[in-house]
Amino acid sequence: MRDRKSLLTSRILWGGIAGLLASAVAVRYLTHRAEARFMPVGRKVHVEGHELQVFECGEGPPVLVLHGNGGMLQDLLSSQLLMRLAERHHVIALDRPGFGATPRDAETTWTPELEADQIAKLLDTLGIERAVVVAHSWATLVALALALQHREKVSGLVLLSGFYFPEFRLDALLAAPAATPVLGRIVTNTVWPLIARLSAPLIFRRIFAPRPVSKRFLRAYPIELAARPSQLKAVADDTWMMQRAAARLQPHYTDVDVPVRLIAGEDDRIVATDKHSQRLHELLPNSEIYVVPDTGHMVHHAEPEIIARAAAELQDLDSEENATGYLRA
Repeated sequence: MRDRKSLLTSRILWGGIAGLLASAVAVRYLTHRAEARFMPVGRKVHVEGHELQVFECGEGPPVLVLHGNGGMLQDLLSSQLLMRLAERHHVIALDRPGFGATPRDAETTWTPELEADQIAKLLDTLGIERAVVVAHSWATLVALALALQHREKVSGLVLLSGFYFPEFRLDALLAAPAATPVLGRIVTNTVWPLIARLSAPLIFRRIFAPRPVSKRFLRAYPIELAARPSQLKAVADDTWMMQRAAARLQPHYTDVDVPVRLIAGEDDRIVATDKHSQRLHELLPNSEIYVVPDTGHMVHHAEPEIIARAAAELQDLDSEENATGYLRA
């Protein structure tokens, strides 16, 4: 009886190992195929040893646009937001580290504060003194860190569907294994990319709900690239870090002295608007909030015009301050 149990256990063990090896081979093949099939958007910019994939369009005062966790330039382009902004502005958008065509150093902990420092250096490299910053979801923490650490670089903030205050989240708990160094490498290089491909339609429906998933998004967003091990690891790291990052930044929100526009969906099923955007608005006397009815987390797809108008308004305010001799800190 004991021998039969040992034999069964051995077969299960070796079967599991064989399954992991087979999935690793499949994931490696799919990753190479995706990277060969999809050409990067924009151009590469080198910033002190780091490589960033940057897309620029339009002319006028600068606006920097940052995508959220799991996003990339194709998400921003498919939303039409960049084109709307480009009607009045010089638009700079980028694949954040770990996403799209921008690599992420696996040995570096990419906090919002570190990303903010890198973005400040990017603006210097591009010869941009300061910009209005438009940021979605996770990247709103980066935008706030930029306004706190590099005030002179920021004309104003347009924060979309942001997560600002620590709270228990099931997705953070589920991301914990993939965010660990050893287990994370195993998970993200074997079964998780395959699961991510299969579950993508369900995830898209949830983030766009209650509106339907944008057809432009479905055509433009490369699931194959999003399901690569490197990007899934970045997603897990950002998800796991999100609560701690918000806890670090929260005590300093009242120090943000640039004008802020908060835009969020009334029916956001990813980040509760009343617990985050509305609460931050109540903390910031220099902020205004617009809650978009019948809209979820992907507010930049639902209402790019509103966001473009908010950015233009902040740019006009900045121009008026400069014209009256406003002295920046």
